[in-house]
Amino acid sequence: MAPTISSLLLILIQFFFLFPISLITSSPIPQDPELVVQEVHRKLNDSRRKLGFLSCNTGNPIDDCWRCDPNWEQHRQKLADCAIGFGKNAIGGRDGKIYVVTDSGDYDAVNPKPGTLRHAVIQDEPLWIIFARDMVIQLKEELIMNSFKTIDGRGASVHIANGPCITIQFVTNIIIHGVHIHDCKQGGNAMVRDSPKHFGWRTVSDGDGVSIFGGSHVWVDHCSLSNCKDGLVDAIYGSTAITISNNYMTHHDKVMLLGHSDSYSKDKGMQVTIAFNHFGEGLVQRMPRCRHGYFHVVNNDYTHWEMYAIGGSASPTINSQGNRFLAPDNRFSKEVTKYEDAPENEWKNWNWRSEGDLMLNGAYFTSSGAGASSSYAKASSLGARPSTLISSITSGSGALNCRKGSRC
Repeated sequence: MAPTISSLLLILIQFFFLFPISLITSSPIPQDPELVVQEVHRKLNDSRRKLGFLSCNTGNPIDDCWRCDPNWEQHRQKLADCAIGFGKNAIGGRDGKIYVVTDSGDYDAVNPKPGTLRHAVIQDEPLWIIFARDMVIQLKEELIMNSFKTIDGRGASVHIANGPCITIQFVTNIIIHGVHIHDCKQGGNAMVRDSPKHFGWRTVSDGDGVSIFGGSHVWVDHCSLSNCKDGLVDAIYGSTAITISNNYMTHHDKVMLLGHSDSYSKDKGMQVTIAFNHFGEGLVQRMPRCRHGYFHVVNNDYTHWEMYAIGGSASPTINSQGNRFLAPDNRFSKEVTKYEDAPENEWKNWNWRSEGDLMLNGAYFTSSGAGASSSYAKASSLGARPSTLISSITSGSGALNCRKGSRC
């Protein structure tokens, strides 16, 4: 008897998930940005062909890559193949074992107990770290991660809160996904282990939610971040190849710093994609604040700011595309942009542009530079969707309520 259409579809689904085609490989050096753009478009086209009837049709290419799979829990590590932007090569622990965190405690920062999050992240081998149940993890000191790690909070409500939080220092290939990070405090003046063979003295930390210090190939996705001592996500000291996507950020002053200082020239090679995030209530400024480097701010929803949304100094290149900016009612805070630490005759030569952004309630973006498309080649990492689709694209921002056996 000839197979039915439904049986053929079932066979295709099984084949796809049993034999996934990896679209991303790890690379120790960030690729040419023009090649990144070509790869993103190729990947999206391949995904459409392979997923076909499985597509979630949200317009969000990351979510459409995995969220429509009801068996996501059995294919957790496939998430690593869904990254886009400058951090698209961040494979995390894709090629390693699953490590299940069973203990929410943080008893000893030098000799962490097996089964704890700290014990998982310091290991030398690639690991995909998941959680046995809902947890609130209050760390005693910074959680210093080793390379090739994924923290995957899907399937549980995981909060890293009320203590020092995550540090990604001089390591590579890190994915942070699906966790709540909030009320982070300073740590330090203490010994902390960062690998099975090494621990050392840590000075006082800044109190960031996620601190990226000389890190590369980093992807922070679908996290809910709020109310930390310093920044929610900061990337400094030559960090690059970073994607910050699908996050929900609220109740914070200095949200995101990208670039250490005006005098730190090694940040001139920094490339960061900020995509599909919701910058929500209670935010004040720095969404982000950029120094040097190249920054693609694409398809984000800005619903709250008190001072400004996007700022910078030291001649960063900022490519703002397809965002929605809803200005506050305060007539003195309508401007999206803030040029810092430079007179107009200097900042007018910096390359900042707004392309396809939706400006609401009097919001306006002050552009600068030559305006030629070639000036933004190194600050382009994916094709922007129309700003009219922002509600659909960002509707699932933040940590998701994923349950086994159903779509996330």
